[in-house]
Amino acid sequence: MDPAGAFAPSGGPPTEESRAFFQQRLAGFAKIAFVLSSMFLAFSIALTSSHPYALPWVGLLATLTHLAANLVLLATWIACARGAHPMGRLRAMEVATVFLYCLSMAAPIALTPTANPAVKYSILLAFTSVIIGRAVFMPSTARWTLGVSVACAIPLVAAAWRFDHAPISGATTAEATIQTFWTFLWCTDAVALSTVTSYVIYGLRESVRKALRLGQYTLAEKLGSGGMGEVYKASHALLKRPAAVKLLPPDKVGEPTLRRFEREVQLTAQLTHPNTIAIFDYGHTASGIFYYAMEYLDGVDLERLVRGHGAQSPARTVHVLRQVCGALQEAHELGLIHRDIKPANVILCRRGGLFDVAKVVDFGLVKELDAPEPVDVTDMNTITGTPMYLSPEAITGAAVGPHSDLYALGALGYFLVTGRPPFEGNLIEVCGHHLYTVPARPSERLGRSVPGALEDVLLRCLEKDPARRPASANELAAALQAADVGDWTQKQARGWWRDHGAPTGREPNAADLLVAPRTMSVSL
Repeated sequence: MDPAGAFAPSGGPPTEESRAFFQQRLAGFAKIAFVLSSMFLAFSIALTSSHPYALPWVGLLATLTHLAANLVLLATWIACARGAHPMGRLRAMEVATVFLYCLSMAAPIALTPTANPAVKYSILLAFTSVIIGRAVFMPSTARWTLGVSVACAIPLVAAAWRFDHAPISGATTAEATIQTFWTFLWCTDAVALSTVTSYVIYGLRESVRKALRLGQYTLAEKLGSGGMGEVYKASHALLKRPAAVKLLPPDKVGEPTLRRFEREVQLTAQLTHPNTIAIFDYGHTASGIFYYAMEYLDGVDLERLVRGHGAQSPARTVHVLRQVCGALQEAHELGLIHRDIKPANVILCRRGGLFDVAKVVDFGLVKELDAPEPVDVTDMNTITGTPMYLSPEAITGAAVGPHSDLYALGALGYFLVTGRPPFEGNLIEVCGHHLYTVPARPSERLGRSVPGALEDVLLRCLEKDPARRPASANELAAALQAADVGDWTQKQARGWWRDHGAPTGREPNAADLLVAPRTMSVSL
């Protein structure tokens, strides 16, 4: 169930998750209703063709009405199963589907003369099943259900009036009116039951939503999950500011895991550089869930950028790398290293009217340089990081430091310029290449010219010997600026975002990747 509780028209702005859920339920309801309506259609045909008093044109009219409703159900089923629809259209389809379904049941008793009251009561039973089933199958507010149910009951009561007052029934006016009144009471009872059902279900959903409130933050749709927790989009109760909330589920709570999770947020919170994702708050719930709230980023990570749009220009590459250098310089000066710099952990977004603002995320593997790390937090006999961007010393188990982050940043720059990482292959092959293979110049991999000064800087970052790499992130930023590959201006960045946006067709969030299980821990 969607934590936002936005399935119903009055349940607040719908999230993408709630919209997709609603569409899935509507498709299922239309499918079931189509099957049931087909059964009623067969029954109507059998009834009108066998009754001695049935008029051919009346039976045909009822059949055609029923058939038209079946086609609407089929169209709703197909439409919901094939493509995404906005919430407003889905609600309109829901009303039309349910109303026409009930109208198709009213048509046989309104248009087919018969003295058999069993026909009417069997259809009343079907009507009751339909509107109560809708309330259960498609959760909504009680008010919405009441409106839909009343609209569906009106044609049935009108049809019952015609049925009961038909000359063939032989009933007096008073007797016919009493029969119609009983139909009205039946429909009223069905409407009341469906409304109460929705009220109970909606109340339960609201209880779930309140239970998903962490401190001042109310969770909305889920953005991602992985080995170290789950991330939800959330809003602050007072500030109304969107945030991404990362939490550690209760079933994963253990002393070592909790210490690592708390250490992650405490270390990341020390970083205040504008190109590092900001931490707002953290704490524990009464039920023992550890959580922290961070900046919500509307943007695209570098991996999706390259996969969707190919190799980037040297000017844009330098523009991004220099921003990451600023974030890493602050971390290194505080005695912290990231240990998992990779394209998926750098998000390009829009901030304060600026475009292509880089944000470094996922400090889940961050390490303090001057503090020994407990064995139960990160096993000393494992390689921590992403193989495509691991430094040689991280593979061999030697001391890692700022030079390791710069190696990974050089590999990231190589990926941006060429569209491919420096080394490819299986895990063993990639690790072997990092240890022994000199990477090809980016121009050779790309098949076209790349500014030589930029190639030299990237290859210097990819030196096997840490001492031959840039001494600091600031030195690397200066070398990138000196490469003189031209400027990536705000006008160019704004034009790119206007023309392309996110390559996946939606606005992905940094939180999609904060817990992505793409980092590998390789046991030695």
